[in-house]
Amino acid sequence: MKDKRFEEIYKEGSDLVSSTGRKTILLDKETGVQYLVIVAGCGMSITPLLDEDGRPVVTIPDYKY
Repeated sequence: MKDKRFEEIYKEGSDLVSSTGRKTILLDKETGVQYLVIVAGCGMSITPLLDEDGRPVVTIPDYKY
């Protein structure tokens, strides 16, 4: 089975509290880009995390030798 491309690296909040919702940071293991996902009520949004210069936050993936 192929490894999953996205990994949840941070989670805050709960699905049970619709006013604040759940915030999750996903790591794309192929590109290293981190994404913020917010789920609240019936809505959802996703955006790449950006650094202070407006560039995507990148975590260097582990390389297999």
